[in-house]
Amino acid sequence: MSVMVARKKVVRKWEKLPGRNTFCCDGRIMMARQKGIFYLTLFLILGTCALFFAFECRYLAVQLSPAIPVFAAVLFLFAMATLLRTSFSDPGVIPRALPDEAAFIEMEIEATNGTVPQGQRPPPRIKNFQINNQIVKLKYCYTCKIFRPPRASHCSICDNCVERFDHHCPWVGNCVGKRNYRYFYLFILSLSLLTIYIFTFNIVYVALKSLKIGFLNTLKETPGTYPSMSLTVLTVLEVLICFFTLWSVVGLTGFHTFLVALNQTTNEDIKGSWTGKNRVQNPYSHGNIVKNCCEVLCGPLPPSVLDRRGILQQEESTAQEGSCPRAPGTQEPPATQGPGKAQEGQSVLSLQVPAPSVSDAEMPEEKQRTPGQLPVPSLDAGRAEH
Repeated sequence: MSVMVARKKVVRKWEKLPGRNTFCCDGRIMMARQKGIFYLTLFLILGTCALFFAFECRYLAVQLSPAIPVFAAVLFLFAMATLLRTSFSDPGVIPRALPDEAAFIEMEIEATNGTVPQGQRPPPRIKNFQINNQIVKLKYCYTCKIFRPPRASHCSICDNCVERFDHHCPWVGNCVGKRNYRYFYLFILSLSLLTIYIFTFNIVYVALKSLKIGFLNTLKETPGTYPSMSLTVLTVLEVLICFFTLWSVVGLTGFHTFLVALNQTTNEDIKGSWTGKNRVQNPYSHGNIVKNCCEVLCGPLPPSVLDRRGILQQEESTAQEGSCPRAPGTQEPPATQGPGKAQEGQSVLSLQVPAPSVSDAEMPEEKQRTPGQLPVPSLDAGRAEH
């Protein structure tokens, strides 16, 4: 016979989290599913810096100063560290409501709004919240079944509500929110400095070589021991990448510097939350640029509320075959297979004895009983048993 044994299977919470995210390293790394542009970002940064370190840095370190490659390496490492920190971290995803919590919120909404007649549109699900003497509306998320906290918004790409949602950046492969905005800002700031640095010293490299051997001879000269790689292909390629990257990255850094000084998010700026017709003041601004920058870039970093590596225990039932000792002389009953109940490795004994149905009208008078009266065994039946 077979015995069902229940075993506990350890499952991490990140395996059951809703939303469109990918996890690596047992839930330690969290990213969006669309990561193609993120790989392009890595390729552009690594490729441009590799060409700069391989060719121009060696010449500039000898001719000008050995500090040039050192400072470039510091900028490169800092930019890569902040990029990976932004891409691999939780931006501040808010957990969705559990079934009991969602039902309780629905009851609260129905109690507040009352029953809505058919054909009429229900009122919007909004709660008013006061921050610094300013009324802020908390909107209800129909996907997460929660009232979103102030400054939170639902990302349509990752399908999650993110606290202090700024925007979804495909270049870093993740949302930018409360828990990774400072790293995103430091990344674009350091990338702007690195781009300007490489672009400037590429121009200096071409100028120094042109003073010695002329501009045309410089373009024909090979920068290293590889004759197939001319300076026209390498240095000019770096200059073009840095030139086109310069405008976008430096412009983006300036825009976010403006937002940090006002303690405002990109989502709020696009929607015009604090610059609309009503001219509502930003309740989150301290009225001081230094205080706003300190809060956004140097304030305490809240922990993740997802608990991605928490453990969920699920029971797994497995069948094990074993023999059960029997008394001597006993025989195992034959296995009978019933419709839809027979399983492999199991024996089922099914005995069905149809009980005759006799109505009270067919019974003799002495055996008929009134409702609620207990049956009394007859004397003939007792004698027959003896």
